[in-house]
Amino acid sequence: MQDSQPMRGSAITAIDAARSEQYRFLARLVMSAPDQTLLEAIAQLNGDDTALGQAFSALAAAAAEADPRVVEREYFELFVGVGRGELLPYASFYLTGFLNERPLAILRADLAQIGVARAEGRFEPEDHIALLLEVMADMAAGHIETTVAEQGAFFARHIAPWAGQFFDDLAVAPSAQFYRPLAEIGRLLTDIESRAFSLAA
Repeated sequence: MQDSQPMRGSAITAIDAARSEQYRFLARLVMSAPDQTLLEAIAQLNGDDTALGQAFSALAAAAAEADPRVVEREYFELFVGVGRGELLPYASFYLTGFLNERPLAILRADLAQIGVARAEGRFEPEDHIALLLEVMADMAAGHIETTVAEQGAFFARHIAPWAGQFFDDLAVAPSAQFYRPLAEIGRLLTDIESRAFSLAA
């Protein structure tokens, strides 16, 4: 998680709390493979009849049958690999075809403007999808003080242009098994947030 200013202002709504939890959940699983304890917790999730709820139910079913060693290997093949993984979850790569390009510089300037700095011990470039999801989680939770318009602007600039494609790629990646329903959750959340911010504008 990135260092940020403490929450200021009024308490967040139940919807914003749920948004924060969903962003943070996605970030956790894209940042590292789940261990047995986390898999057991995910297996207890109950989704509703919505598309997002069904995706969570599918992930819960996958977690109930998952071997943590197999999921760890899947994570390695997807995101690390020998040389590189099947996917490169960075905004710069998706937007320019190269790592550490202009989208990262723009993001760093925007993060500095809202008081966010990379936490000690974190070495990934800030445009990693998990770090961007953590920033959105902190915004939704009120840990970073922003208006809805500012959240929407950050999302539109740094996540919306490429996250949907990333999750689509994750869904069809050769090694994806446990991560396939997570990709659907990410794709749906990206779409829901995009539409919600458009309505709020």
